Amino acid sequence: MGFGTGASPDHRATESQIEDEMLALITQLTNEIADLAARMGVSPGRVSQILGGGENLTLRTLAALSTALDARFDVELTALKSGDSYTPARTEAAPAANHHTLPRARHREARLGR
Repeated sequence: MGFGTGASPDHRATESQIEDEMLALITQLTNEIADLAARMGVSPGRVSQILGGGENLTLRTLAALSTALDARFDVELTALKSGDSYTPARTEAAPAANHHTLPRARHREARLGR
């Protein structure tokens, strides 16, 4: 029982087309990030950080993005509908806040001589 080279010629051609398209997309995205960075007056790396998420955006950053894109952000708060529920992004947020609150209270009491 012999083993072939793996992929058929059709499969290799398809993979080659996918690679070509991926390289074209990478080039386009890189150029768009560089252009947006120039419009915002920041580095392309900073634009990548912003687009990558995982950080809290400031209102100033949002304003810079909207100005650079000649667009406008709209923020809308709506009431939860029946059956909807809010799920915090980080379940550790509440304990972390309590952790920081207690030492501040102790520090304030120490300053007041209590």
